Amino acid sequence: MLISFAISLMGTAKAQTNQAIAANANTTQIAKPDVLVLKEAAHNFGKIPQGRPTTYTFEITNTGKEALRLDNVQASCGCTTPEWGKEPIAPGATANIKVGYNAYAEGPFTKLVTISYNSGQTKTLTISGEVYKSPISSVPENVSVQFLKQTNQ
Repeated sequence: MLISFAISLMGTAKAQTNQAIAANANTTQIAKPDVLVLKEAAHNFGKIPQGRPTTYTFEITNTGKEALRLDNVQASCGCTTPEWGKEPIAPGATANIKVGYNAYAEGPFTKLVTISYNSGQTKTLTISGEVYKSPISSVPENVSVQFLKQTNQ
């Protein structure tokens, strides 16, 4: 009985080893070379005034031997808007991804933009900065004007 238990245990271990080798072989076959190179992966806007949308353009390069297709470019929230070309990027060519940020909320921010390409590969861009409260008008408010309007009516 002890011998049959030992043989059963060795058979289970061998089956698990064979499954691990097969899984590793499948992963190796599926993995595609990384052909999308970012000139830079992050941009800091610094201090920007509240209510003024701002943009930055990231440059990408296709280092592969086949055309590169961007499947999707998605921002982590609605205040960030990416724009990109839908046409394939030729080998050795560059393309741009323009990322806009709506500086509505006051305070520091960090937003992520995920690039999906070649049917399953991804890269992440990061934008950051700090939005400061800007005056309502570039001219200081003159309270005397309101007083004059009321007295002249």
